[in-house]
Amino acid sequence: MIAEGLVSARPTAGDTEPKSAPGQATRVGLSIVVPMYNEVENVEAVLDELSEALAALPRGFEVIVVDDGSRDGTTELLRKLAKERPWLRVIFFRRNFGQTAAFDAGFRAATGELVATIDGDLQNDPRDIPAMIAKLDEGYDMVAGWRKKRSDAMVLRKIPSKIANAMIRKVTGTKIHDLGCSLRVYKREVTEELRLYGEMHRFISVLADNMGARIAEVLLGAPVAARW
Repeated sequence: MIAEGLVSARPTAGDTEPKSAPGQATRVGLSIVVPMYNEVENVEAVLDELSEALAALPRGFEVIVVDDGSRDGTTELLRKLAKERPWLRVIFFRRNFGQTAAFDAGFRAATGELVATIDGDLQNDPRDIPAMIAKLDEGYDMVAGWRKKRSDAMVLRKIPSKIANAMIRKVTGTKIHDLGCSLRVYKREVTEELRLYGEMHRFISVLADNMGARIAEVLLGAPVAARW
């Protein structure tokens, strides 16, 4: 039985690992880490989509939502939903620490043999996760999502994102195309080695690449994968 959640965590430079509440889950097949900050209008939709997309997986799963100091009712709603959904666990930050701290706390709390990350604002489609797991099972250490067709506003987000990706690829030498996509699936040993701080969530794929992880990219919403 999965506990209602995890106790509130205050990440600092020396202590970023949340302490588990009594009854913490034993290891499952897949842990999905979802950072959320003021997403009260999206919480139930995100959880419903995840549950529907993962229901057919042969492995058990857990969803770890990291509430990053929300002030809009997200915290109260997550406490309620965690009592109703046995696969839901929640980490509550006392204030907003950002996505990097949220991902790191989620990685430390995950019990899954595999770990996935996804945004909490409905920008990613959980139905892509099973295909990404299938690709991982071909012998990769990490599978990154590639949003070749993005729904973002062209001028405000899409073009700056392409420019940033191109600059980072040039500087780091990585071949990953979409460095800003949060939808990823990892083998557990990859997330166990990652230690994130500052704004490092933007460079998780680069860090994994530098660790020597074998990485594949999957075009989101399409059956074709890019390999390298």
